[in-house]
Amino acid sequence: MKVFISSLITGMDALRSAAREAVLQLGHEPVMAEDFGAQPHSPQVACLSGVRGSGLMILILGTGYGAKQASGLSATHEEYREAKERCPVIAFVEQGVTRDADQAAFVREVQSWESGLYRDGFSGADQLRQLITLRLHEWELANAAGPVNESQLLAQALSLLPEEDRGHYRSGGRSLVLAIAAGPSRALLRPSELEKPSFQEELLQLALFGADRIFTPAKATTADIEEHALILTHDDGAGTVRLDGQGNLTLKLPLTEDGGHGMVVIQENVTRALAAGLRYAVALLDRIDPTQRITHVALAATLSGRGDTAVWRTQREQDASPNSYSMGFGREGRNPVHLTPAVRPRPALRHQASQLVEDLVTLLRREWRSR
Repeated sequence: MKVFISSLITGMDALRSAAREAVLQLGHEPVMAEDFGAQPHSPQVACLSGVRGSGLMILILGTGYGAKQASGLSATHEEYREAKERCPVIAFVEQGVTRDADQAAFVREVQSWESGLYRDGFSGADQLRQLITLRLHEWELANAAGPVNESQLLAQALSLLPEEDRGHYRSGGRSLVLAIAAGPSRALLRPSELEKPSFQEELLQLALFGADRIFTPAKATTADIEEHALILTHDDGAGTVRLDGQGNLTLKLPLTEDGGHGMVVIQENVTRALAAGLRYAVALLDRIDPTQRITHVALAATLSGRGDTAVWRTQREQDASPNSYSMGFGREGRNPVHLTPAVRPRPALRHQASQLVEDLVTLLRREWRSR
C-alpha cells in the first residue's frame, strides 16, 4: 500500500526519515514530496496527485505552518483537506513546542471534537517512529478478517442491551444505548480490580474530562458494583457506563432533546453521541487492555426513552418545521441494530470510527422509520 507522508519539509528531516522507516518496516511504500523527481506539473499538482494515489496518509504536525498558497492554506493543509475526503488519515502532533498562530489553528482543526481525527502526541523522532509503526499495524488489523465466532459475539452484544432499553417505552429523556462485546472472551479485570477506588476514579475522570469524555462534570456521577460489573451512573441514570471483567461495555448516552416533549429524534444528535461513545470505548479499552488481548468487537445499538411516537429528522428538517409533527400511535418497540458483518477487529473502533458511526446511524434511522 502507498502511504503519503505529509508535513512541512523544512526543518523536519529527522521526523520525515523516521516516518519513512516506519512505513518501510511494515512493508508499505512511502510517498514523499522529496522523492518525486522532475515532473511536468506544479509541486501542488504532483503532491495532491500523490495523495489521491495513496491508500493512507501519515500527517505530522510540528511548530511551523509553512507558506500559504493561493488557496490561503499551506501545502500540508491542502494535502490534509484532500486526503480527508479520500482515505484514512493518521495524525501525529509534536508536543512541548510553541506553534505559530496558523499552525495552532491547523492543529485545532485536525483534533476537533466533532470532525477531527484520533491523533497521537510525540516528542522526538524515535517516539514518532514507534507510534507510526503501532498505528499502521493497528490499521492493518482493522482491515483484516478475524477468527472470532461472529454469531456468538453478536449474541453477546445484543444481550448487553438492558431489556428496558431495547426500544420500549420508558419515562425520562431519550438516550442512545451502545453495546460493545469483547472477544475472545477472557478475564481481564478481577473482581477486586473493579472494586478498587483508584480504578473507579480513573474511569470517572475519563468519562467526565478530556477529549474522550461522554458526560458533563456539571451533573453528579457515581460508581458502584452491580451484578459483578462496574456501573457509572450519571445524572440520576440519564447516562450510564457498564463494564464487566471481560471488557464488555454498555454505554447509555443522553441525547439532546428537541421539540419540547421528546417528540423529535435529531439525527445529528445521535451521530454526535455515537462518535463520543466510540472515542470513550477506545480510551477505556486502551486503559484496561493495553496489550490488546481483546482482538475483536461486536457492536449493537438502540434508542430508549419516551416511547416510540417521536419523529426522526435531520436538523435541517427540524429547523424548517419545528412545530409540525406526524405522530404514531401504539407502535411496538423497535429492534436493536447491528453491523454486517457484526464482528470487527478492535482497531476498527479507532481507525474506522466515522464509517462505523455512519453505518449505525443509517441502521437506526431505518429501524425508527420502518414502524
